[in-house]
Amino acid sequence: MKRTRVINIGGVKVGGDYPLALIAGPCVIESEDSARGIAGELKNIAADAGVPLIFKASYDKANRSSLGSFRGPGLRTGLEILNRIGKDFAVPVLSDVHAVEQVSEAADALDAIQIPALLCRQTDLLVEAGKFGKPVNIKKGQFMSAPEMANAVQKVASSGNEQVLVTERGTTFGYNNLVVDMRSLQVLREIGCPVVFDGTHSVQQPGGLGDRSGGAREFVPVLCRAAVAAGCDVVFLEVHDNPDAAKCDGPNMLPLSGLRPLLLTLKQLDRTARLERLE
Repeated sequence: MKRTRVINIGGVKVGGDYPLALIAGPCVIESEDSARGIAGELKNIAADAGVPLIFKASYDKANRSSLGSFRGPGLRTGLEILNRIGKDFAVPVLSDVHAVEQVSEAADALDAIQIPALLCRQTDLLVEAGKFGKPVNIKKGQFMSAPEMANAVQKVASSGNEQVLVTERGTTFGYNNLVVDMRSLQVLREIGCPVVFDGTHSVQQPGGLGDRSGGAREFVPVLCRAAVAAGCDVVFLEVHDNPDAAKCDGPNMLPLSGLRPLLLTLKQLDRTARLERLE
């Protein structure tokens, strides 16, 4: 199996022969206190499991199901919160950008920039995201095949920045449902970028509750185990201390209480998968 290039995200090295890393955090910044509380818990859990952590939260969810859906604190306030969390907890931070004009401010505050799945074909956004030299995580659109993601990677790389990660997060399977083709993880590795598996959005049911998305979080551990065994470099998980009360994506988020045992299992699977890659 092909080894991917190594990328440094705020001191956390991913790809190559480096062990599994974790991108995790709440779907959206609900408040600074809640985001900080989750960040502190995540840092302790990841440290106990021996898995490097990159903290994720969105400052603005611009692609919600309905007009009345909670979006977050917005660009400036959200980036200030993320910047403080990164410094205070000594963790790299990552968040989504939704428009070209957001990229410059985001690059100043973040250790990595993320391109949402629904925007992975937006050429101007991808090129702009690459210009600032920060790692760029491109989420594969629900409408995209794995081989097509090479084109998205090339758009970022055209700026001279080859620090690109690619995330598998499921493919549209009829209405309000997603399915994951685990073969795509190996196909994505052939592009040469570190491969991320999004275990929580992959069980989302987009628009499944009418004015918001549903989800089946009970399948998160199943898919994560399969993805790590298949050879991903990073697992992406949206987590919350009380998902049923979350303001965004609660049905597919993993409870913080379930993270530690899952990470310990994933770490064991990753060790085996990496040994096979070294042979």
